[in-house]
Amino acid sequence: MNSLSHTHAALIIIGHGSTVNPDSSAPTHLHADSIRQRGLFREVTCCFWKEEPTMREVYESIDSDVIYIVPNFISEGYFCQQVLPRELRLSGPTTERDGKTIHYCDPVGIHPNMTRLLLQRADEVAPGVPRAETSLIIVGHGTNLNDNSTKAIKDQVQFIREGGYGFAEVIDTYMEEAPFVADWHTLTTAPNVVVVPFFIADGLHSFQDIPVLLGMEKEVGKALSQMEVFQNGPSSLAPPPPSKTSSNKRSPPG
Repeated sequence: MNSLSHTHAALIIIGHGSTVNPDSSAPTHLHADSIRQRGLFREVTCCFWKEEPTMREVYESIDSDVIYIVPNFISEGYFCQQVLPRELRLSGPTTERDGKTIHYCDPVGIHPNMTRLLLQRADEVAPGVPRAETSLIIVGHGTNLNDNSTKAIKDQVQFIREGGYGFAEVIDTYMEEAPFVADWHTLTTAPNVVVVPFFIADGLHSFQDIPVLLGMEKEVGKALSQMEVFQNGPSSLAPPPPSKTSSNKRSPPG
């Protein structure tokens, strides 16, 4: 991106937000602060679906005639294709309205650099563990609201499988559709299992729901910023007993 070409424009970063987890909106605020400090845009702000400020409030506060809207979401799913365009009254990738030109960008989760970041996370949590003896699980939300919800996760799994990165197996799992992350023990064969949640924030799903589904915790606990359990890995887990369902219903994904 040529920074000089955007100094006349506004950037709006949209996050999901949460009414129950204090960590959910932090990455979106941090991105906005960092970009604002670099002077790449005339205006930089953020808004949320579940928190203040709302999408409509932020749009009304923008002075620039050119606006770039970037969803801070993982996939081109339900929110990016249905909710956000509806709330922002967008007609397509470019919308002309009220004398303003609004460019609606792809979500950050489909950027090519995501493969490198997922591998980096896996190596950070399991330094020195041989990849040939490791199953890599990438966890997404999953939903029946939009077929594209799982595409970003499936694409990353394929990239890593075909990229010669040396894992014994690479598997996509989900919270609300099969294959379920709670069934990790039947989906993996390697002695080491590395689980990388593919979510934007250290929020409700990544650090409260998924640990329960993995068997690391017995019940949903505090937010990441309020506890220390994930600084004490790795964990030795036995396969959990059979359950009636592996699904854990929560809010729709991004």
